[in-house]
Amino acid sequence: MQQIELPGLALAEPQALRAIISTSLLRFNVARDPLIDMALAGHAPVYVGVSGGKDSQALAYRVQAHLDEIGHAGVRALIHSDLGRIEWRDSAPVCERLAERIGWELVTVRRQAGDMVDRWLSRWAANVERYRMLSCVKLIMPWSSAAQRFCTSELKTQVIARAIRARHPAGVVVSAIGLRWEESAARARQPVAKRDAALSRARGIGLDWNAIIHWPRQDVLDYIRQCGGVLHEAYRIYGSSRVSCAFCVLASRGDLHAAATCDDNAAVYRELVNLEVRSTFSFQSGKWLGDVAPGLLEPALRARLAEAKERAVLRQTAEAEIPTHLLYQAGWPVCMPTSAEARSLASVRRRVAQALGIGADCLDADAVAARYAELMRQRAQMQPT
Repeated sequence: MQQIELPGLALAEPQALRAIISTSLLRFNVARDPLIDMALAGHAPVYVGVSGGKDSQALAYRVQAHLDEIGHAGVRALIHSDLGRIEWRDSAPVCERLAERIGWELVTVRRQAGDMVDRWLSRWAANVERYRMLSCVKLIMPWSSAAQRFCTSELKTQVIARAIRARHPAGVVVSAIGLRWEESAARARQPVAKRDAALSRARGIGLDWNAIIHWPRQDVLDYIRQCGGVLHEAYRIYGSSRVSCAFCVLASRGDLHAAATCDDNAAVYRELVNLEVRSTFSFQSGKWLGDVAPGLLEPALRARLAEAKERAVLRQTAEAEIPTHLLYQAGWPVCMPTSAEARSLASVRRRVAQALGIGADCLDADAVAARYAELMRQRAQMQPT
């Protein structure tokens, strides 16, 4: 398949590059970048990140074909970050079958401190402790979100980058990613390639390569079919539109329902609903995971979920009384509360602690004022003189 050269576009705006490679003549071609071309000409190691989803599957097939076409003789491997019990059952097998089909090594990595559910559970425990000590003014939810995607950074990006750095202490390394412009407004602003600080080392740089960034969804599906690939069961059997965590904080309601219809996901579904109940924070903003498939919940858990929603209202109502200027910035108070404000904040803390059944310090005005003063002294001592 003929490649189309795109000289001088390493620093081009994605919109300009998209216009160049949007014609039907370029269907199924990889997005080119001078930095990537140079790295591949030097036979740099190439790692293709795979999740089991359609984009990474199409990416792997297409990158393999491109490397063969240009005579690349460097290391090639697929790399998969196992997210633990929240993964679809078929994700690892899809990656394994893909690796066998294209004849590449599959490197599977995991977060050593626990899987995705463990991360949410430990975050909740830490946030309860922070609230107890008045190290945060409002109780903080356990879940990741669009604004705080530590799920991706800690469970995927960092773990994968660490593994690749360990394998290649020096030289250029290319990490191919199945990101596409069509998926979101944020992704539509991404370049074809860029330097990756997490993947770079003292003796070598890491490059991210979004090799199919310009492909529409139908091209992805058609190319997999052309290559004889088989899609993940999440698409084929359960009707999901995407594959990531079985229950993702960014998933559509339809995809959450799809995941809940798979028996393999029932146990983790109940575990996540239990965390909703304990924390009084819904899995998605204003949307409770427990409402997706209540039939999977025991009657006792359904009753506790209803109570949790009531306790959430009590928490939210109490915390709505906190003046904005009393909230911490970057973890620190910016001003001392007045006596009246300290009494009000102590009242809020008592009501929140009671609603959630958690312990809390600083439940009277004097203790609140003393804690603010202590933190402000600590912050002042950290400031450069």
